[in-house]
Amino acid sequence: MKIVRASDWDLMRHIVPRGYVCYRAPHPVRVDGTLSDRAWEAAPWTDEFVDIEGDRKPRPLFPTRAKMLWDDEYFYVGARLEESHVWGTLTKKNSIIFQDNDFEVFIDPDGDNHNYYEFEINPLGTIWELTLERPYKDGGPAVHGTNLAGLRSAVHVAGTLNDPRDEDEGWSVEVAIPFSGLAAHGARTPPVDGDLWRVNFSRVEWRHEVIDGAYRKVEGRAEDNWIWSPQGLIDMHRPERWGFVQFSTAEPGTDAFRPDPTFPAREMLMEVYHAQKVFHARAARWAETLAELGLESLGAPTASPARITEIELDGEGFVAAAEIVLADGKPRRLLVNHESKLWTEEG
Repeated sequence: MKIVRASDWDLMRHIVPRGYVCYRAPHPVRVDGTLSDRAWEAAPWTDEFVDIEGDRKPRPLFPTRAKMLWDDEYFYVGARLEESHVWGTLTKKNSIIFQDNDFEVFIDPDGDNHNYYEFEINPLGTIWELTLERPYKDGGPAVHGTNLAGLRSAVHVAGTLNDPRDEDEGWSVEVAIPFSGLAAHGARTPPVDGDLWRVNFSRVEWRHEVIDGAYRKVEGRAEDNWIWSPQGLIDMHRPERWGFVQFSTAEPGTDAFRPDPTFPAREMLMEVYHAQKVFHARAARWAETLAELGLESLGAPTASPARITEIELDGEGFVAAAEIVLADGKPRRLLVNHESKLWTEEG
C-alpha cells in the first residue's frame, strides 16, 4: 500500500526542537526591561532566532536572543531584539499585538499540545495574554484576555521610539510570569529540578516605510516570523515543535540539557495524527489500522525503543497509543487523539 503522509508533517519532521537549561535566579529579578539585574548573569543566552520555517528560509535580518530564569514564584523571560527602527502603534491592552512588531512567549507546561498560554508585547509595552484550549488547526478556541494575576512586564528601547529621523539599536523585554497562573495549564508549580516544559518564543517583524514622517507597514507584504525553535512551517500553534526548557537547581553553567526520553514515541504519535488527518480528508472516516495509513513499520519491533501498539476509534475520533522502553527498562505508554492532544498514561 502507498504510504500516506501529511505535507505538514513532512515539513516539520526533520526539525529537532531546541533545548535550554533554565537555572534558578539567585534573587527575585527586577523587571524594568533592561536585563541589567545581576540575576541575569546566571542565565545563558539562547541560540539566535531563526526563520519560523527553519533552514529553508534565509536568516533573519536582525539578531534576537532570549534568556530564562525561575524561582519559587516566577518564570522569568528576557529578550533582546536588535533593529535600526523601533516603532509601535497599539496602546490598548489585549489588542492583537502581532499587528505591530512584537515579542511572543508560548508555554505548554505539561506538553500535551492543549491548554497552553501565550503572551505578546510590543515596543510600547502593550501586552496581550491568551489561552488556547487546542491549536487553531484543531478548532481552538482562543480565550482572549487571560490576564494572569501578578504578571509583570517591561520594555526598554535603546534609541528613540517612533522617530524615523535616526537609527536605533533595538529594544529589550522582561516578563515575570507567575507560576500560580500557569498551574491552570497543567504545570507542577513551582517546577522541580529536571522538569521539562514546552516553550517557544517568536518575534514578529513588519517591513516598513516612512510616510509623512511616520512609520507605516509596507502594504501587501506579509510579516516575518523569527523564532527560537523552528516550526518548519508558518504556524506557531504546533506545540509539539516547541523547544524544551529544563528547570535546574544546579550551579549556573554546570548542568547539561537532557532530552525528553519519550520524544521518539511522541514523534511516532504525531506522525500517526498527521496521516490520520490526510486519510480522513480523503475517506471521510478515520483509519482503524496502521496498514490503512501505510505506516505498518511504526508498529513493528525495530531498533527504535518506541512503537505504535494500537489505534482505537471512540465515536468522535481516534486514539493512538505508543509504547517506549526507557533507559531503566520500564515501558511508558503515550497516547494521541484526533485533536492532537498527546499525553502519558499514568500507572
